[in-house]
Amino acid sequence: MATIVVRHKVGDIDAWLKGHQDRVALFAPAVTGFKTFQDTDDPKSVVLVVEVTDMEKLGAIINDPKNQDAKDRHTVLDPILMSMPVDL
Repeated sequence: MATIVVRHKVGDIDAWLKGHQDRVALFAPAVTGFKTFQDTDDPKSVVLVVEVTDMEKLGAIINDPKNQDAKDRHTVLDPILMSMPVDL
């Protein structure tokens, strides 16, 4: 399992926050959980710290055109940036 950071902007933070349970259900096949953060200097910038069980599946979920309705409903703005841990 890997821990990754996902960052993106939203059009409406309240709409995005209300979509939390939808995100839990949508990502369940590829993650065991995530923590949600909001940038202190930009309330429309959000960060998820995600415990991923299947990176390929997570990428497929994020990029699946069938999920565009959920992105639109929750005002997710592209790009969605994913950062991986670095071995030092």
